[in-house]
Amino acid sequence: MTEPTVPSGRRTELDAIRTLVVIGLVFFHSALVFATDNDFYVKNRDTTDTILVIGGFGVVWAMPMLFFVAGLGSWYSLRRRGPRGFARERLLRLGVPLLFATAVLLPVPQWLRERASHPGHDESYLHFLPRFFDVHLDLSEFPFVVQGDYFETGHLWFVVLLLTFSLLLALATRWVPAVYARRIRDGVARACEQRGMVLLAAVPVAVMCALLGLEENYAAWHRWTYLMFFGYGFVLAGDDRLRAVMRRDAVLAAVLGPLLFAASAPGLMAEGDPFMDWTGPAMLARTLYGAAGWCWIVGIVGLLDRRRRPVPAPDEGHEDGADVGRRRRLFGYLAVGALPLYVLHQPIVVAAAYGVVGMDASIPVKYALIVAASLCLTLAAYDLLVRRAPLTRFLFGMRPGGPRPTPDSHD
Repeated sequence: MTEPTVPSGRRTELDAIRTLVVIGLVFFHSALVFATDNDFYVKNRDTTDTILVIGGFGVVWAMPMLFFVAGLGSWYSLRRRGPRGFARERLLRLGVPLLFATAVLLPVPQWLRERASHPGHDESYLHFLPRFFDVHLDLSEFPFVVQGDYFETGHLWFVVLLLTFSLLLALATRWVPAVYARRIRDGVARACEQRGMVLLAAVPVAVMCALLGLEENYAAWHRWTYLMFFGYGFVLAGDDRLRAVMRRDAVLAAVLGPLLFAASAPGLMAEGDPFMDWTGPAMLARTLYGAAGWCWIVGIVGLLDRRRRPVPAPDEGHEDGADVGRRRRLFGYLAVGALPLYVLHQPIVVAAAYGVVGMDASIPVKYALIVAASLCLTLAAYDLLVRRAPLTRFLFGMRPGGPRPTPDSHD
């Protein structure tokens, strides 16, 4: 493993992971309605601590995985378009949905929060809007520079960060000669020839978690730690030697990830504010948590890459071929809709919860109702309101063409 190789083909398993994470957010955010130590928009009267304990197994890898896959897709996009074209494409595919959703969708959860938390509060949505958009600039919160008493980026913090990282990457690649980038990638690939070396990439992540802390508003990771995962995806995308390394060390990473996360859990659930405290136990817990996050990514991506097999063509004229064709169409349908599904899901979850929590039913029944309603409404909104018209496709960051993913659309 000494000669650089060109990345081979589309990583369909990464599309599957990304789609799974986005759909899984419906289940996760629905669960927050019933979590005890969480300030979700709509809360059930009865709550449980079990939700956050179970949810932690997804939090430790899910959002870092989205940034990792986006970084990988950015390598292909930059290679195809160049820095200027890449920046323009990101502004269209991320900036436009961000502005549109901020104006149309984000006020809804905050308005429902007001109605749910203040019995008898009957302020209309139109009267609430001016309060939501009463904002000011706060550069200290970069890149979340727009702040207000009621304004928030909500779940679109992911889009804000991804757009920021993408533009920073475009600037960096414009300033740094390509030959230096190739030398860095080649040096990383050579260093990772030794077994387990790729896991050392967990060290910078762990240090950042220990020193910068974890931000609850951004899925229990610091905003700038996500830049590490984005950067790792970008570096690993450029050389198939690194892909082979992740396959080779996947089992070791898959064992270490859960162990490190389990070791971090007692410290992160301790009294005080372990997410930000500078005490020894809190910093140790965050260190273990950060290392666990990278191990989970290596384990998941590497194991799924190991399991990839050539898929028969869907036109072979027998039942198996037909089944493969249907699965491919469903996969393509969801894969290209990852961003609009992400943008749509949380306001719908909050609206569904607002209608369900007042029912006289147990937590499992209410949870099942919220999840079912949210999934159905999110998929219906995507299919009927977004993907069918050129204007709405543009507003939600979808390409104007058909449903087939392109090689650089992992992001």
